[in-house]
Amino acid sequence: MFRFSSILLAIGALTVVQPALAQQKFENLDRIDSLVAMTVGASLGEPGGPAAPVDRRLRLAACPNMPTVEGPIFGAAMVKCEALGWRIRVPLVAGAAAAASGPLPGNAAASRFTRAAAPVATKENVVRKGDPVQLMAGNAAFSVSRMMVADEDGAVGETIRVREDKKSAPIFAQIVEMGVVRIPGFNSF
Repeated sequence: MFRFSSILLAIGALTVVQPALAQQKFENLDRIDSLVAMTVGASLGEPGGPAAPVDRRLRLAACPNMPTVEGPIFGAAMVKCEALGWRIRVPLVAGAAAAASGPLPGNAAASRFTRAAAPVATKENVVRKGDPVQLMAGNAAFSVSRMMVADEDGAVGETIRVREDKKSAPIFAQIVEMGVVRIPGFNSF
């Protein structure tokens, strides 16, 4: 009887401990939202604050230390876990704190991914064939980027081919500013 009750007690303890271990498997996204808001000094949706909460579909490994937040840098806060090597970019609402990072392309209230202004009459090429460019894609809640190489010359607003390396297939991207291109279709916000 004593042995049976101790086995039941052990099973009961395991069922309590298991959910706690499952919670530690992934990073607490609410904690990341709070860290970003504290670092930039503005709450969700406020000028200078996060544009949206961190996407709840993310499954980041739980950081053993407190994640660090840098920013605002180019209209976003960068959240990093140095111990595990992951980092995410959290877009910020244009405002007082976001303005400290410098001007965004277009007007100050515009997102990095909105349509570029109409090309100037001179059509000055800001990207040359062989230049490294940052390929951006995203929406109001997230953004991703990757370094690519331009296959063509182009001015702001034009669409050019870019590729990761000489052997990879080209991707069409629109020039946003010098050294920055975006994938067409990610401009509906």
